[in-house]
Amino acid sequence: MTGLAGTGALARLAMRRDRIGLPVALYLITAVVAGNTYSLRHLYPTPAARVSLAASGGSNPSFLFLYGRLEGTSLGAVSAWRYAVWAAIFASLMSIFLVVRHTRADEEAGRLELVGSAAVGRHAPLTAGLAVASAASGVLAAALAVVLILLGLPAGGSVAFALAITTCSLAFAFVTALAAQLVPGARAARGIAIAALGAAFLLRAIGDAAGAHGPSWLTWLSPLGWTELTRAYAGDRWWVLALPVALSLAAGAGAYALAAIRDHGAGLVPYRPGRPRAGAALRGPLGLAWRLQRATLSAWALGFAVTFAASGAAAKGIGGLFGGSQQLREAFLRMGGQPGITNAYLAALMSLAGLGAAAYATSAVLRLRSEETAQLAEPVLAAGTGRARWVLSHVTVALAGTAALLALGGAAAGLGYGLRAGNLGTEVGRLAAAAIAQLPASLAIAAVAAAAFGLLPRAATALGWSVTGAVFVIGWFGEVLRFPRWLLDVSPFTHVPKLPGGTVTAAPLLWLSGIAAALCVAALASFRRRDVG
Repeated sequence: MTGLAGTGALARLAMRRDRIGLPVALYLITAVVAGNTYSLRHLYPTPAARVSLAASGGSNPSFLFLYGRLEGTSLGAVSAWRYAVWAAIFASLMSIFLVVRHTRADEEAGRLELVGSAAVGRHAPLTAGLAVASAASGVLAAALAVVLILLGLPAGGSVAFALAITTCSLAFAFVTALAAQLVPGARAARGIAIAALGAAFLLRAIGDAAGAHGPSWLTWLSPLGWTELTRAYAGDRWWVLALPVALSLAAGAGAYALAAIRDHGAGLVPYRPGRPRAGAALRGPLGLAWRLQRATLSAWALGFAVTFAASGAAAKGIGGLFGGSQQLREAFLRMGGQPGITNAYLAALMSLAGLGAAAYATSAVLRLRSEETAQLAEPVLAAGTGRARWVLSHVTVALAGTAALLALGGAAAGLGYGLRAGNLGTEVGRLAAAAIAQLPASLAIAAVAAAAFGLLPRAATALGWSVTGAVFVIGWFGEVLRFPRWLLDVSPFTHVPKLPGGTVTAAPLLWLSGIAAALCVAALASFRRRDVG
C-alpha cells in the first residue's frame, strides 16, 4: 500500500460532505464579482468618469489601503482595483476552511483514525483535502473568467483576473495544510492560517498606501499583493502568477514532510499543559465561556480596528470615490439616509459595523451548539451548572463582545476621520455613539440563532447564518437596488437611527431590544425541556 492509497475515495467523500456549502460559496464569490463589475459599468459609463476616479480615488491613501493600486482607467482595470484583493480574501478563506475541515478537524474528531485503520495511506487525507481545495479554486477560476468575458471584458484580462484570485486561494490552501501539521487542534490551525491571511493584507495595504517614497516593496511580500501586481486588464503580468504557485509548492512540500514524521493526533507544536489548579475566573460557566471565546473576539477586534480606521479616514476624500458618478452618489445618500454626503458615508459605515457585529454575535451564540455536538456541554452540566446558567454564559459573552466591537469600530472610524479632518476629539465619541446605536439590531439577529439553538438545534447553524446573510444583503444592497419597502423592513437595521447626522428615535431601539430578549427567553425555556445533544 502506498502513502496515497484511498485518496480518490476520501476526495469523493469530502465532495459529498461539501455538496451544499461549497457550491454556495463558489456562487457567492462569482456573483459578487460579476454583479459589482456590472454595477461599475453603469456607475462609471464613460472614460471621463473613470479618469476622474483614477485622478482622485486612485491616489487617496485610504482607498489604496483598502483596495490597492489602480492601474489603468478601463472598466476591467477599475473592476480589478475594487474587487480583486477582496475576492482573493474570500476565496482564500474558502480554501482555509476546506483544508482544515478535511484534515485537522477530522483528525481531531477521531474520524481519520477510523478511516486510517482501513486501506488508506498515510498521506491520503492530506492529499484529498488539498485536492478538494484545488478543484474548488479551479472551478472558481473558470466561472470568473467565463462570467467576466460574457460581461464584455477582454478575454486575456479576464483570465488573468481569475487566475490572480484563485492562485492566491490555492497558496493559502497549502499554507493551511502546513499549519495543520504544526498544531494539534483544528481551531489553532485555522487561526494560524487566518492570521497569515491578515498579515498578507496588512503587508499589501501598507505597501500600497506608503506611496513612491515609502516601503512600497512590502506589496511584493504578500500573496494578496501578487493578486494586484498581476495587473489584470492593464498589461497582464503573467509571470507574477508563478509566485503563488511557488509558495504553494514550498508550503506543500513542508506539509508532507511534517505529516510523515508527526504522530497521529499530534502536532509539531504541542499544547502547553494548563495550570494544576484553575484560577478564580474559571469557577463558573461565565469564566469558561470567556476563556473559550476570547481568542475569537480578539481576532474580530483587530479586524474591526484596522478596517474601520482605514474606512473612516476615507471619509475625508469620499468625493473622490464617485469619480463623477452621480448614480454612486445617490446610492450612498440612500444608504446613509440623509442629504450630507460625508455623514451619509459615515452612517453607511456604521451600518456595516452593525452587520459585522451581528455576524460575530451569531458565531458567539452558535458556540453553544458546537459545544453541545462535541459533547463538551455534558461535563459542564453534570458538574452542578444549570442549563439556563450555561446558556446565559455564552449569551453574555456575545452581548458584551458585540457592544465592545461596535464601540471599537466606531472609535476607530472616528480616529481615522478625525485625524484627517483635524477634529479628533469630537469625531471619536460621535462615531462610537453612532456605532453603539446599532447594538439592538445586531443582538436581534443573534437572538434568532439563540432561539434556533433551543427550538431547532439541528438547524440552528444553518438558520442562524442564513438569517445573518439575508440581513446583510438587505442592509448593504437593498437601498442601492431599490428593494421594496416591505422587504427592507424585514431587516432590523432598517429601523435603527442613521447616525451620525440622523434623528434618534427611542421606540425602534426599545422594540428591537425587547424582541431580542424575548427570543433569548424562548431559547432558555426550550433548551430546558429538550434532550442535550
